[in-house]
Amino acid sequence: MRYDLVIFDNDGVLVDSEPISNRLLADYLTELGFPTTIEESYRDYMGAAAHTVHDTVAERFDGARLHDSFDEDFHARVFAAFQEQLTPVPGAAELLKQVRESGVRYCVASSAHHAWIRTALDTCGLSGFFTEEQLFSAQDVGRGKPAPDLFLHAAATMGVPPERCVVLEDSPLGVAAARAAGMDVYGHAALTPPERLAGANGLYRDTAEVPALLGL
Repeated sequence: MRYDLVIFDNDGVLVDSEPISNRLLADYLTELGFPTTIEESYRDYMGAAAHTVHDTVAERFDGARLHDSFDEDFHARVFAAFQEQLTPVPGAAELLKQVRESGVRYCVASSAHHAWIRTALDTCGLSGFFTEEQLFSAQDVGRGKPAPDLFLHAAATMGVPPERCVVLEDSPLGVAAARAAGMDVYGHAALTPPERLAGANGLYRDTAEVPALLGL
């Protein structure tokens, strides 16, 4: 099927940030007295908006609250690590170039904050593929994945009906959000076990497989 809008998740789909951010999140929560393994971070927070971390800590640790500057401090740690360690997902630049040259509209819709999205794209040399009008964050809608709000907002802003959109995702929350929005979705199963992406229309392990899935 040829789509009218390709919606890219950012972390794990365009930039290889998930191992970095989940390791740092698990370490920081543990440091603050909320023991968390990297496996638990992947399971509970991958693809989720920032408020999910606060909500989960409160639920698991008898109403405990993270300090007011937690998000800012965590982002600072992540951004510093990005400068030294972050790389694009293999084939991401080539895929973006092919989508752009095909004339199909495209954008990013991520649970991360706008500053995180832009920092990651800048660091990986991918920012030139996007204007600010093509970058959407859960910040814009107030609710992150698995709610469909972010994807619906992106599609409405880009002027494309949900049924003409396709989402590329690497998290179960993102797959659920895309399906709830009435969009097709393909799951990147390079890091996430395929069974956790079972709701997707299809899976891919190598970005080179994507153009055929998109009908390009």
